[in-house]
Amino acid sequence: MPMHTHLSLRHPLVFRQLEVQRVETLTPHMRRIVFGGAALHDFVSAAPDDHVKLFFPNAHGEIVRPTVGPNGPLYEAGVAYSPMRDYTPRHYDAEARELTIDFVLHGDGPAASWAAQARPGLTIGAGGPRGSLVIAQDFDTYAMFGDETALPAIGRWLEELPAGKRAEVFVEIPGHADRQPLASAAELHLTWLDRDGADAASSTGLEQALAAWQPPAGDTFHWIAAESERARRLRQMLAERGVTKDCIKATGYWKAAA
Repeated sequence: MPMHTHLSLRHPLVFRQLEVQRVETLTPHMRRIVFGGAALHDFVSAAPDDHVKLFFPNAHGEIVRPTVGPNGPLYEAGVAYSPMRDYTPRHYDAEARELTIDFVLHGDGPAASWAAQARPGLTIGAGGPRGSLVIAQDFDTYAMFGDETALPAIGRWLEELPAGKRAEVFVEIPGHADRQPLASAAELHLTWLDRDGADAASSTGLEQALAAWQPPAGDTFHWIAAESERARRLRQMLAERGVTKDCIKATGYWKAAA
């Protein structure tokens, strides 16, 4: 097998109903919710930055999901579908059939508002993951740049990295209180970047960190997740350094309001 070969997987599209089992406040801006239910019996998430689409109550307090057609979800005109948001599966316990998802509490959108008042017994809908991009495991270093929305994926990735690898991690967060324990069998170099009141969309903490950072010897894979324009800018900075496309994955996890 050639070096640094990524694996792209497709999974059957399955819609499920999830019930809240437990709720935990991790930091002032992060709430962990553990979901359960028999519908999780065949749940699969093969990559740390997979996403599931969550369906929250509509204006009538109902969970209304699309139906599944041969080419994906089908939507009927005039139907009040549930608001949808993408979230990272932080952890899945197949034996207990429990799915853990960490919610960033920011703004008053349908997901953050629901998560802020979530309690055991409440239900929401979920779909996916539809696919996974499994990054090659033969890099020497995995460099991760992200804001607080990237923390669930970063935390999971660090837990899955084996000993003998190196992780260079830069996480931009609202403030010192938003730091959370991150553990890895890999050699971990973690830098927290506190915004201390700066706007998440216009902050330049990640950009400054990347500009000052030099990768260690060996091959490095670069992973980026932040506000869309910032993720694009960070990718461009790497490209200007000569980093090739197969060594970068940059994703806009959210988009600043126009």
